[in-house]
Amino acid sequence: MTAYHAEWAWLGDGPAADVLIEVDGGRFSTVAAGSPRPDGAARLAGLTLPGLANAHSHAFHRALRGRTQARGTFWSWRDAMYAVAAHLTPDSYRALARAVYAEMALAGVTCVGEFHYLHHDSGGTRYADPNEMSGALVEAAAEAGIRITLLDACYLTSTVDGKPLAGAQERFGDGDATRWAERVSAFAPPAHARVGAAVHSVRAVPAGQIPTVVEWAATRGVPLHVHLSEQRAENAACLAHHRRTPTELIADAGALGPRTTAVHATHLSDSDRTELGDTDTAVCLCPTTERDLADGIGPARALADAGSPLCLGSDSHAVIDVFEEARAVEMDERLRTERRGHFSAAEIVHAATAAGHAALGWNDAGTIAVGQRADLVTVRLDSVRTAGTGPHGALFAATAADVAQVIVDGRHIVHDGRHSHLDVARALEDTIR
Repeated sequence: MTAYHAEWAWLGDGPAADVLIEVDGGRFSTVAAGSPRPDGAARLAGLTLPGLANAHSHAFHRALRGRTQARGTFWSWRDAMYAVAAHLTPDSYRALARAVYAEMALAGVTCVGEFHYLHHDSGGTRYADPNEMSGALVEAAAEAGIRITLLDACYLTSTVDGKPLAGAQERFGDGDATRWAERVSAFAPPAHARVGAAVHSVRAVPAGQIPTVVEWAATRGVPLHVHLSEQRAENAACLAHHRRTPTELIADAGALGPRTTAVHATHLSDSDRTELGDTDTAVCLCPTTERDLADGIGPARALADAGSPLCLGSDSHAVIDVFEEARAVEMDERLRTERRGHFSAAEIVHAATAAGHAALGWNDAGTIAVGQRADLVTVRLDSVRTAGTGPHGALFAATAADVAQVIVDGRHIVHDGRHSHLDVARALEDTIR
């Protein structure tokens, strides 16, 4: 058993002082506020939060950071992304993903949802092990010290009207959803990993193929994620071809429900928002990517009020900072409405922790409570950003740079702001050229 004594710890809806936290077998065995520090208990100075969940990641997009800032659109950015995808091998992807996941660990992320569609070799040729890329990502997460839900994405066509995959996209495809399901079924993840399903988007999976993906996920009781209405052009193409919005299309395929997470959900009709909320479909917001790619501002408050649980992702990794993603949910609402005060601190913490873990199928993580997985993230309250804010205000001031300690399943991964065994900056430099 390991004991910690947190100066402040987020319990329930707010911070409590002097919290004794004991860990046994990778889970919390004692959580007691207002306790004196016992001999031998490690001091956690600052504000200790539950582990943060990054519910939407494309690890290889990290290679584009700072390199795509010229004029253009989401679609021109996508061409640059395809150029990166064209050259990755299982070994180079493992090295890149290890560095990216370690960067996440430094930012307080204890679990990542990897929306994975780079499945095959050039031209779509399968590797000897058809899930070799999946294995590379799962191994990378283990080496970085975090958990992973591999959201294996079905990706079959390049447009809503069914044009075939071409160029780098050929690496993404399995031919049809049945062959996708056969490949994914053959992958057995280790203990730190889980496998879920993903419909890449309505432009990448024909309407008639979506139910196969939905059934695969439902049979196994695993998460199902889908990119939804990120771009107006996608909505227009779906309406023109199917005479339905993307939300209506996936609803008709049986894809909505409490195990489903819609990623982005930026451009929705009123009826779309109602449909997502009525079915308890979660929404993963990725504000730093949505602003970087000029996607637009999604209706976060309206989605939450409709009944959709909100979680957060860093998507293309223009920034890896869950505090910034969380704050942006509130700040973007202020920009959109010209009014302040849409989300409480408790709502923001929930989105960054328990809701994100739930969306990734880890319902036993994301809160500091007896029996839960022992994930802890301690944020300094004495940095130039957080000094004077106190434990309540730190959430609106802290950045990833203020993360001092990270514990994942009882293992200390980040000590005093440094990864336990990786030089993360060097690893990123070595893998991004």
